[in-house]
Amino acid sequence: MTALAISNAVLWALVLLLSTVVLALVRQLGVLHERIAPAGALMLNRGLVVGEPAPVLEVADLEGAAHHVGGARADGRSTLLLFVSPSCPVCKSLLPAVRSSRKDERAWMDMILASDGDPGAQREFVHSQGLDGIPYVVSAALGLAYQVSRLPFAALLDEQGILRARGLVNSREHLESLFEAKRLGVASLQEYFSGAA
Repeated sequence: MTALAISNAVLWALVLLLSTVVLALVRQLGVLHERIAPAGALMLNRGLVVGEPAPVLEVADLEGAAHHVGGARADGRSTLLLFVSPSCPVCKSLLPAVRSSRKDERAWMDMILASDGDPGAQREFVHSQGLDGIPYVVSAALGLAYQVSRLPFAALLDEQGILRARGLVNSREHLESLFEAKRLGVASLQEYFSGAA
């Protein structure tokens, strides 16, 4: 009977000790979470330089409408170029955020989706993903001009055709970080937070 009582007391002491350790770890995790700044879109080391004029191209979307990409815009609107592909699973998972951002940011920005490859496959992708109404350009030249090496990749041009933000966008937060970088006047949120630190 005594051995049973001692083992129960030891077990309860261990349970209380482990509970204390778990609570301490949860607290530290919360502190760590507060200290880590949002990452934003991943800036690649090579490619176009933010703050310089973006390449100017004339491209047509799948519907045949012409789009002047780059250069100053008379209507004072910005342009988001988002490079995607039907074979990119991350691109597909990002599309709900793309549709939402297009609606939320429509007051100041137009969006153009871009890809290359077979136009038939691109049309099927547009219809299957509910992208009708968003200009969708199939142009290898556009991807080369903007030095796109990985997908999904975005470039945000201001009303003067200046590249304001660019990078890989794997989530809604990455996409919205481009808008925030433009608003703050920095190349990326990483640059902003490293300057503020």
